[in-house]
Amino acid sequence: IETYMGVPAAGLVVVPLNTRHAVTELKYALEDSQTKVLLIDRDPGELADCVNHVILIPDAYDAMLSAAQERELGVDVRESDLAGLFYTGGTTGKSKGVMLGHRNLIANAFHYMTTVPQREDDLMLVMAPLFHAAGSNGVIANIWTLGTQVTLAAFDPKIALDLIQTHDITESLGVPTMLAAIAEEQHARPRKTDSLKLLVHGGSPIATEVLRRTHTAFPAAELVEVYGATELSPICTILTNEQELIDSPLARSCGRPAIGNEINILAPNGDELPAGEIGEVVVRGPNVMQGYWNKKEQTAAVLKDGAYWTGDSGYMDDEGYVFLVDRSKDMIVSGGENVYCTEVEEILYQHPAILEVAVFGVSDEKSGEAVWAVVVLREGNEIDKEQLIEFCRERIATYKVPKGVDVQLEPLPKSGPGKVLKRELRAPHWEDQDRLVN
Repeated sequence: IETYMGVPAAGLVVVPLNTRHAVTELKYALEDSQTKVLLIDRDPGELADCVNHVILIPDAYDAMLSAAQERELGVDVRESDLAGLFYTGGTTGKSKGVMLGHRNLIANAFHYMTTVPQREDDLMLVMAPLFHAAGSNGVIANIWTLGTQVTLAAFDPKIALDLIQTHDITESLGVPTMLAAIAEEQHARPRKTDSLKLLVHGGSPIATEVLRRTHTAFPAAELVEVYGATELSPICTILTNEQELIDSPLARSCGRPAIGNEINILAPNGDELPAGEIGEVVVRGPNVMQGYWNKKEQTAAVLKDGAYWTGDSGYMDDEGYVFLVDRSKDMIVSGGENVYCTEVEEILYQHPAILEVAVFGVSDEKSGEAVWAVVVLREGNEIDKEQLIEFCRERIATYKVPKGVDVQLEPLPKSGPGKVLKRELRAPHWEDQDRLVN
C-alpha cells in the first residue's frame, strides 16, 4: 500500500504485477512498460534482468526509506499525468497495459465514496489483490477518510474470517468467488462477524443463490455490487443494499451509473438503443482510461470520442438500472439463437449440490455452437450429469440447455482477482478448430 500510494505521489508510475502470473507474463509486463525499478518480496530470478534496480522487501526497502530525505510529495504532479499501468487479467486475450492517470483514480475513488460512505473508524480487510484496480479502489477511498487497512497476503477464506473476527473488520471488497468461499466457510465453521457492515463485490456477475448464501452468512452486512473494468479505474455502476433485492428482478442488475458516469447501450453502428434492448455497454466519465500502453490500434478500437466501449452486452431499464447479460465475446450462438452464459449459470447455481459453475460454447455440427457446463460439487455430494441436464431442461428453453456437463471436485481455474478462466475450460473442446466461434 505504501509503494502504491507513494510512487505516483512522487511523480512516477506504478506498475502493479500479478503475483499469480507465470515468469514469462511478468517479464512481458516489465519489458512492455519499460519499468526501471522492481520492488519485490522474493527472489526476483529472471525478472532482475528486465529492470535497472531490484529492491528487496523488507530489508533493502526499509534501509532505503531510512536513508532517504523527507520531501513534499505531489509537487509538479498534474491530474493528467500517468499514475499507473495496470496489466489486464487476460480473461479474454493477451495482457494490455491500461493507462490510468491521477484524475482517473481519484475520480473513481470519489465515485465510490459518494455511494458507499466511508468513516474514519472503518477497518477494511484488503481481500482483493492490489495488483488490480478493483482491489485498490476501495483502499484509496478508505485511506482518503483516514480508515485502517488489514491486508491479506493471499486469499484464504479461513484466514479472512479469522481476521474479521480478530480485528472487528467493518468492510471488505472481493469478487463473487471470494464471497462464495467466505460464505461457505462461515456456514461450515461460524465466526463472530457482526462487526462486518459492508461487503462489496464486482469483477463478474453474481448468481442469486451465491448472494442469498452470502447474506445468510453475514446478515449484518450491506451487500453492494460494483461493475466496471480496469479501463474504467474500475467502477462505472453501483447497486447498494443488494440483500434487500435478492427476490427482486433488480437482483440481476449491476446498479445505476456511479456519480460522474454516463452510460449508454449502443448498437454496433453507434445508435442508442431503447430501454430493455440488448446492446454494448458504453461509458463516459473522468474515470475512463487514457488508453493502452504502446497499443494505438487496440486503444482506438475501444475508445471512441472519449467513450469506452466495454465489450459487455447488456440493457438498461426505464429507471436507469443496468443489466449485464454477458461478455459479448462469451455469448453462444446456437442454431441462430443467442444464449447468454450467465442465464444458464444462474439456473445451475440453484441446484443444492453445486458450488461453482462455468458455462461456455463448444463446436457443434448441427447448431454451430452448443452449450457446455463445468460444475464443481459441494463436498460430500454426488450427482449424475443427466440429472443436471434434466434440471436445466425443466427451467429454461431447450436451446439453452447444456449439451454436456463436466463434473469435478477441484475448483475452477481463476485469474488473480478471482475471475473464472473460461478459456482454459473451453480450450480442450476447440483443439481441432481454427477459430473459437462456430
